[in-house]
Amino acid sequence: MSTTPTPRNDGHPYQDPSLPSSERVADLISRMTLEEKAGLLFQTMLTMHPDGRPVEAGEDSMAPTDTTGMVRSKLMSHFNLFGTAGPRQMAEWHNTLQEMAASTRLGIPVTVSTDPRHSFTANIGASIEAGAFSVWPEPTGLAATRDPELVRRFADVARREYLAVGLRVALHPQIDLATEPRWSRQMGTFGADAALTAELVQAYVLGFQGERLGPDSVATMVKHFPGGGPQKDGEDPHFPHGKEQIYPGGMREHHLAPFKAAIAAGASQMMPYYGQPVGTDWEEVGFGFNKGVITGLLREQLGFDGIVCTDWGLLNDEAIFGEMHQARAWGVEHLTVAERAAKAIDAGADQFGGESCPEVIVDLVRSGRLSEDRIDRSVRRLLREKFVLGLFDSPYVDPAAAEEIVGNSEFRAAGQSAQRRSLTVLVNHERTLPVADERPKLYAEGLDARVAARFGELVDDPADADLAVLRLFTPYEFRENKFEQLFHSGRLDFTEEELKPVLDLLDAVPTVVCLNLERPAVIPEIAERSAALIVDFGASDEALLDVAFGRAGAEGRLPYELPRSMAAVEASRSDVPHDTADPVFPFGAGLDL
Repeated sequence: MSTTPTPRNDGHPYQDPSLPSSERVADLISRMTLEEKAGLLFQTMLTMHPDGRPVEAGEDSMAPTDTTGMVRSKLMSHFNLFGTAGPRQMAEWHNTLQEMAASTRLGIPVTVSTDPRHSFTANIGASIEAGAFSVWPEPTGLAATRDPELVRRFADVARREYLAVGLRVALHPQIDLATEPRWSRQMGTFGADAALTAELVQAYVLGFQGERLGPDSVATMVKHFPGGGPQKDGEDPHFPHGKEQIYPGGMREHHLAPFKAAIAAGASQMMPYYGQPVGTDWEEVGFGFNKGVITGLLREQLGFDGIVCTDWGLLNDEAIFGEMHQARAWGVEHLTVAERAAKAIDAGADQFGGESCPEVIVDLVRSGRLSEDRIDRSVRRLLREKFVLGLFDSPYVDPAAAEEIVGNSEFRAAGQSAQRRSLTVLVNHERTLPVADERPKLYAEGLDARVAARFGELVDDPADADLAVLRLFTPYEFRENKFEQLFHSGRLDFTEEELKPVLDLLDAVPTVVCLNLERPAVIPEIAERSAALIVDFGASDEALLDVAFGRAGAEGRLPYELPRSMAAVEASRSDVPHDTADPVFPFGAGLDL
């Protein structure tokens, strides 16, 4: 039985659930001060202690925050939860936050958002490790199944787990097309194919939101408009050397197809990317500042009337891991923070991600640079979603129910099944798979020995083995910057030093290579000399071995091609899908097992 407080109700019309949301929004806006309106226009990260307590100013935390100050002084009510904890503790943290919000003058409830948290990747700039939540393949793995029903099932499970702990906005799906093989963000996409991505994003949005956004929905923030895949040299625009987005193949329109599908499915929010378009008829400023893209293309041409939230950190420089990073104000680096904010609002943005400076908006309005009517337009969208999601009427969650729902046995089994289905077999020489010997002498490298021991008699020397299983990960270039180390970029091929022990093993004993494809690896020698090659997009050691030993079936097909060489990658056009010469494995490759 829930012991959560009842929602605040002072008898104002905006607190009356029998009224249409449009009337409630109008009444609430009429009561708001400029400072209260400005607070709505910012969404930043909050952290929590493992026991569910909010992190307050001056407390030790991986990401120091001032929870009470942001809610009660800055009057903010949108937050992105950073990190994880047990389901009960997350629910209790959420309820504490709502109690703080209820104590403000108007009692506007908090909307909590999250980066993806249902898979294996943990990159604070993009995703969170699953923790207590059910564990599924990355979106590229869902795409490998080519099954919209599975994608919708995943989204529905994630929706229920999110709702249980109070997460109401998914900062995903990421539907950029993975057309530049070196780009670091491909694991979060549905691959390189526009038609497949368009089909899957509709299933994804419907699984999270339902046919119509409502109290049982989790709103989706689709990203990164108008498609962040064509990054010059595959560098990421979190960083200044990756800010340029280019279209050498003239396929700009091609990258819009998934976004059109998301809008048709009712996606509630949209996030423009950091990238600065170069060599087009668009203004050469980052998409979050780009009026031709946000207002001209997204609002007017595509008819999107939902919330537009910028990507994180467009206004202010910030320290990450103790190192300073400049604001991602590409093309407008010369502007002040206030001038950047005004330009983004003028462009059509409603909210600033990763920022907490509502005083800037207050000053812009009071100075006459922005009109309060323009601010009201964004406030109206933001409040409308809070009402539609039912946050004013039922802001609290039940911590006991959260423990029962999050990561329950049904959801975990569904995620484990999806991991196995998403595995993609690319090589199976002489029918190595499924392994016929029930207990072979097994040499295992890169896997948990306790898991591998369930499938064979482990040996320490490949010379004593009947079979080897080797788990590898996509190569990348080391970067000096601590934050950038999380964004694996650069080369996709193994160095000679890295490759030699791998090929020595493949020559010494029949070897099943299991390769995690964070990006499209360049592996012609490995493909030629392995007895079998399985690629995964987020799967446990047990899932891989279940498939290798015939205890589960693999159904995956590559969501992008695997290039033959780095020269082929460098010669390809960053906006064109499947564009490397003579790939080792083309888009769609995969064997049934």
